[in-house]
Amino acid sequence: MPKTKFQNVIFTLMMAFLMVYAMICYNISLNIGEMSNQVFLMAFHEMVIMWPIAFILEFFVVDNLAHKLAFRMVTPQDRPIVITLAISVMIICIMCPVMSLIATLLFKNAGSQFIAVWLQTTFMNFPVAFFWQLMYCGPFIRLIFRKMFPEK
Repeated sequence: MPKTKFQNVIFTLMMAFLMVYAMICYNISLNIGEMSNQVFLMAFHEMVIMWPIAFILEFFVVDNLAHKLAFRMVTPQDRPIVITLAISVMIICIMCPVMSLIATLLFKNAGSQFIAVWLQTTFMNFPVAFFWQLMYCGPFIRLIFRKMFPEK
């Protein structure tokens, strides 16, 4: 969807922000055992760390890799929505375990149970990341992006 490097930066910043914020809220609510209004504010403490990490990973590593993997399943001649979904799924499949790893390192006191805690975190996060990205975050950010950068 982005046509220039600048547009790609803006798109990635917006997508990373909404994905990271939602996933942090989800993980905090799991940790405290409930979803409350306080969670929305608590999430901003982790955002200052996780959003830049997600942006850097996505922009410099994952986006290119996800495109390569997606185009093993789809072709440029496929319908645009099929291509978009294939790329999004590949991004989720890469970002979820990596961001779960980083969150486990930074925010969970896993100790000798590190691998188990990381795997549990990944498996708890994956379904939420998958459906949040495909059904809400992705379409919403693409809508905003199209309004910000209408095609001529």
